[in-house]
Order: sequence, then C-alpha cells, then structure tokens
Amino acid sequence: MNKKNFSDFITNEKSFKSFKKMILDDYKLARISREISILGRREVLNGKAKFGIFGDGKEIPQLAMSKIFKNGDFRSGYYRDQTFMLAIGALTVKSFFSQLYAHSNLKAEPTSSGRMMTSHFGTRFLDKNGSFQDLSELKNSSADISCTASQMPRLLGLAQASKIYRELNTLKNSHKKFSKNGNEVAFGTIGNASISEGLFWETINAASVLQIPIILSIWDDEYGISVPNKYHFSKKNISDLLQGFCRNNTEKGIEIFQVNGYDYINLIKTYIKANRIARYEYVPVIIHVTNLTQPQGHSTSSSHERYKSKKRLEWEKENDGIKKFRDWILKFNFNGTKIVDGDYRLNKIDTESKKYVQNKQKEAWSNYIKSINKIKYEVFNIIKHIHEEYPNYNWIKNYMNDLYHKNLITKKSIFSSSKKILFSLNQINSNSFHSTSIKSLKNWIKTKSQEEQKNYSSHLYSSSKHSLKRMNEVFPIYNWRSLKVDGRIILRDNFDKLLELYPDLLIFGEDVGRMGDVNKGLEGLQKKYGKTRVFDTGIRESTIIGQGIGLAMRGLRPIVEIQYVDYLLYALQIISDDLACLQYRTRGGQKSPLIIRTRGHRLEGIWHSGSPMGGIINYLRGILILVPRNMVKAAGFYNTLLSLDDPALVIECLNGYRIKEILPSNLGNFKTPIGIVEKTRIGKDITIVTYGSTWRIVNNAVKELSKFNIDSEIIDVQSLLPFDIKKDIVKSLKKTNRLLIVDEDVPGGASAYILQNILECQKGYYHLDYPPVTITAKEHRPPYGSDGDYFSKPSIEDIVEKVLEMMNENS
Repeated sequence: MNKKNFSDFITNEKSFKSFKKMILDDYKLARISREISILGRREVLNGKAKFGIFGDGKEIPQLAMSKIFKNGDFRSGYYRDQTFMLAIGALTVKSFFSQLYAHSNLKAEPTSSGRMMTSHFGTRFLDKNGSFQDLSELKNSSADISCTASQMPRLLGLAQASKIYRELNTLKNSHKKFSKNGNEVAFGTIGNASISEGLFWETINAASVLQIPIILSIWDDEYGISVPNKYHFSKKNISDLLQGFCRNNTEKGIEIFQVNGYDYINLIKTYIKANRIARYEYVPVIIHVTNLTQPQGHSTSSSHERYKSKKRLEWEKENDGIKKFRDWILKFNFNGTKIVDGDYRLNKIDTESKKYVQNKQKEAWSNYIKSINKIKYEVFNIIKHIHEEYPNYNWIKNYMNDLYHKNLITKKSIFSSSKKILFSLNQINSNSFHSTSIKSLKNWIKTKSQEEQKNYSSHLYSSSKHSLKRMNEVFPIYNWRSLKVDGRIILRDNFDKLLELYPDLLIFGEDVGRMGDVNKGLEGLQKKYGKTRVFDTGIRESTIIGQGIGLAMRGLRPIVEIQYVDYLLYALQIISDDLACLQYRTRGGQKSPLIIRTRGHRLEGIWHSGSPMGGIINYLRGILILVPRNMVKAAGFYNTLLSLDDPALVIECLNGYRIKEILPSNLGNFKTPIGIVEKTRIGKDITIVTYGSTWRIVNNAVKELSKFNIDSEIIDVQSLLPFDIKKDIVKSLKKTNRLLIVDEDVPGGASAYILQNILECQKGYYHLDYPPVTITAKEHRPPYGSDGDYFSKPSIEDIVEKVLEMMNENS
C-alpha cells in the first residue's frame, strides 16, 4: 500500500492516531463477531438452541458499510449481517444469544422477543404505545425475513420515501421525525445465490426506473448452501450479469462496484464513493463484494465439508477476511510507522474478544434459565403439595423429579407435565378437583397460559391508539340534493377528498396515474395532485406491494393498487411473509399501515373473475380483509382505514363501477365499520349470509323466494378479517333456525371459514333446525362468457332452488 491509498485517512500524526484507533476497534469488533458465530454454533450443537445461522466470513465488508450508515438511514437485509448490526449499535452480544435461545423477554431480546430465529435483525420503530419514534435520529433496520430475496421489495419503498419527502414541501414540518429533507439512504444486503430469485431482478429494475437512494451489497461467497454460483446464474461474475442496468451518458440506471471482501481500505473507499452517489445523486448503487468465505458452512443444519472440495476449503482458510485483515495490520507501514509492533496486541484482542463473548453468552443463558426456573419452581411447589395430599400416587413424584433434576427444562415441558398430572387426577377421581392444591394447579395453568400467550401470540393486529378497537362508525349523509351517480364517481370523489385531507397519502399502481385506473376511480387526480402523490408503476405486483410496505414504514400513507384480485397471487408471498406478520414478528416494534386496493369477483374469464378468498384469508392473518358490496361501502372503508394503523386489503366489486348509487355529501368523513356485519333485509324464515358481488345475486333471489311466501333475512359480512366481532349472525339464527351461506369462492374456501366462525365460535349450531348449507362456485375457475359464469358461480336460480329444498324438507 502506498501513501496515496491512505490520503483520505492520514494527513498528519493526529489523523494517524485516529486511523490506528479505527483499525484496532474494527479488528476487535470483527473478532467479537466471529466468536459469536463460533460459540453460537456450539450452543446449537450442544442442544441449548434449536438452530443457528451466522455471519462469519462477512465481517470486514460489513464494518466498511457501517461507516456510511447514518441516523435516519434504513437497512433491509439478510440474515448474515450481525457484524453490521453490532457496528451501528443496534445489536449486542447478549441480545444476540438471547435471540438464539428464543428468550421471550422483550428487554432481553428487543428485536422480536424470541419470535424470530437467530440472526433475524430489526430495530424498534415504535414506542410502547405503538406510535412511531423519531426515526430520523435513529439507525433503523426493518425486520428481517427468512425467505430469500424477500427483503428486496420493501427496499424500494424505504428508499423512495426519501425522494417523496424531498419533493413534498407540505410534509417538511409535519413529518420531521421521518426524514430530514430526504437525505436518508436505504441499505440492502443479499447473498449471491439469492439473486437467482425474481424478486431481486424485479427490484433492481424498479430501482433503476425510480432513481432512488439505495446501496445494495451482495455478499458473494460463491455458494448457496451446497450449490455453487454456476448453477445460480448464467455468467461467472454477478457484476457482469448486471451490466445492462448501468447508467451511461444518455440513459439513467444504476452504478455497480466490485470489491474484494478482505480489502479493508478499498472496501471503505468503495462505500464512501457509493454513499456520495446514492445519497446526493439519488442513483441506486450495487456493491458486489467478492472472495468472501463461510468458515462454518451455511448453518447448523449442514456441514460444508460435505459439498466443498479440499482445495476450496483450504482456499477459504487462507483467504478468511479476518486473517487477511490481521496480516495487513501486521505488515502495515506508513512512513516507517506501524499500527502494531508484532502480534502481541492482536493476540490480546483475540483473547479479550473471546472472553467477552463467553461472558455475555453466559449472562444471556443465565437470564434465560432464570425466567424458566421461575415458572418451574412455582409449579413444582404446587405439585409438591398435591403429592403430600396424595402420597400413594408415586407417578406424581416422577414428574417432580423430572422437573427438578432435568438439565434442560423448557416452558413446553413444564406445561406439558402439569397438564398431564391434571388429566390423570381427573381420570382417577373427579372429586379430587375439590382439593385446594389441585385447584391451585388448575388456576396456575390457566393464568400462566394466558401470560405466555401474550409472549407468543400478541400483536397480530395493532394495539395502539389507532387500533380497530377505537374505531367509530360515521354514517354517509344524504339530502334532497344528493345525486345518483356511477359507483366509480363516488370512489373518485372520495379519493379526491382524502388526498386533500391527508397530505401524506399516496396512491399508485398500474394505470393509476394518467389513466386514473382501469375503471376510472382515480380519474383526473394525478393532474390535480401531481405525479409524486398519484403515479403509475410498471407491471410488477410484488414490488408494488414492497414499495407500499417501505413507504408506510417511513410514516407515509400509501394506497397501492393491484389491478385484479387474481393478480394478487403474484404478490401473495410478500404480503404474507412480510406485511401480514410484521407487527407480530417484532412484538409491536414495527408497523406498516399499507392499504391494498384491488377488484374482483364476477367478470369474465379464467384470470379476471377470481374470488380466491379462502387462500387470502388463511395466508394473510394480520391484515384486515374487507369485501364491500358497493362503492359507498368501499369508500367508507378507505376513510376508516386512514384513521387506523393496521394494513388492509379492500376488494371492490368489479361489476359495481357502473351501477348507480347515491353520492354522500360527507365524502372523506363517513366511515364503514370493520368487523361489523350488516343486516340488509329483515326476515324470519332463513338467514342468508353473503358478501361482495354475490350480495346482489342473493337480493334478486330473495325477491323470487318472496313469491313463495319465504321471508329471508340477508346479512352482508362486509369484512372477513375480522369477522362479525359483535356476533350478530347467531342472533339472526336464534330467530330463523336456518343458515345458508352464499359465496363465489371454491367449495370449502371462504364458506368453510364463515361456517367455522358461526357454528363453532358463535355456537350457532345450537339454534339450527336444519343442517347448514353452502352454495359456492365450482372447483374450477370460471370459463369465459356469461354462460360460463352462470354454470360456474352461484346464480339466482341456484339460491332459490336450495332455499325451497331447505324449507320443504323442514315442512
């Protein structure tokens, strides 16, 4: 290394001292991180933890990346980034091991309270009340997910938010805690093998189009578990493969840098250069970090000796990043001055680092065990009293011995043993439940189970001051001047009012901007509010959702459009794996109140008439699923959602945009309640439950049924998640004693979900005089044309025929 290489770092004796300190501090942190990986693997293999995946081999480039990561910046990363998280102060050794042991105490494991597996990192965006902290003053990491490349889509939104904050002067004062004039950069990290995923290419393409401040690091160790790079992509070098995205003198694009993963100085210089380009020019940058190693293999579930050649394993030892860094430190000479004289100082750092990690691991394990022992000794004392009352039951003593002497006791084993004792005593003598000590055990199990459910099942939905619990219905107002207009006009004028009321509201998707969406529900709004707030995207559903997730994480209120509900399948993985479980997997530490707008149900053809509600309901727990029957109801849902902070999916009726409805005078302010069913017709003979487009079919069928003196009660579900929180459907069954569910999903789809709620959760089966009946679509997708629709989905005649059959059977 010559003098020029260090001109950015060393200019005089004082700067050399700072340079020396930086080098030794970084070496120490690299050693600490490596010791975490080594000891962490050992803890898994000795049975103290379930699984381990670590960041060994990636230490040196992550140190370099941390030097340009500023307050207000965001990370959307990959589960190898422990060194980086340590370097920015967002992770401690102790909290790393607490996560490894799945410690459910939030103070011990602040990322997820033990819900996410080890090396899944994140910082807490929210305060204890569920409100955003001042993110502009924090170093932020969005919560990791295991699914490869799934961190990529949200990276777009995290970066685009900076651009939006820079362009919208109206937000400068109201959103200070989210941005400082858009100067923030979104940092992404990904492994070399994961670039095979379509999500990677979709994101890179979108970032190139959007021109937003992203720095994406590709950690390239040449393998994806056991599979080498040659099976993942077509060229030997990832950088070569990406060249088509590079900007030039005439076209916008991205910048790509390739740098050796153990070249400490060039890594730092490369990241400094990338920072200037991304932060100040708003050009996405990819840093391809090569020649990285994975000293312990992919994870504790595999051994890389099984798939790497002897030559490769020897190469990895010789080219280990920390070893190379150490060699460089020992050889360094600047004007006759060395960083260290001999290896004594570095050996001391090695020893100290190892001891430090061991001590912190022991502390984490001790705290974890204490939390388990507290529960263990509570129940042990109760069981001890039971044994004193029933000394002849020696099997109780066996359970006690297991609890007391077993080395690795878990909450599972404690509760399992306690419940087995209770079950056995009940079988032996039901009168034993009059015993005080047995009642104590029963009460203990009930109370502690409820406490543990908070540890493992809370925060699927928001519990903040903006949660659903604090929702109030506001009715639409009509007067003698109210006009009858197409449903799309109601939506358009309501969106117009919302854009006026909420300066941080953004609406975007395919054909949304200039065209005003394919059904003209946003007609003219881009012209009125500008391309920053109402804008078009490419055809790329997964990253449209990702944009929305990232933007909502940064304090904006996006409504993203997926053109048809059938196309939601493109993005279902991202919505499910990232958005739906975000509040849950961070135990209320992060949120993304994204609103997804789509349309579906009855139209024409296999890919434009879908109602895949069963799949949506089951994959998207954690998201509000709303199914309005008309556009006034839909508009009311959007108004409600903007006062809440849960993510939501609104499915508008495709055949409702041209149907006339009365235009309310309080646009933007009336609110459709969520989780509340609506009784749209009162009757006494049968309860018909439905939603969405099928509601009109049911209404027409009921008119026909009235000719046969059958008085039907119609209930519109309105929202599937949550479902009928006031349990109003069972109140109807108490009167009619008959239940018909009409749904255009496949058999056993949403209808099965609705039945389970009514019969099991609401105990509706007590009130039925006739078995419940469902009318659904056929198992196949609907073919093209009106005849195909008629024979594939519920028709008026299907409903009339089934109700007549139910009533005649009863008579």
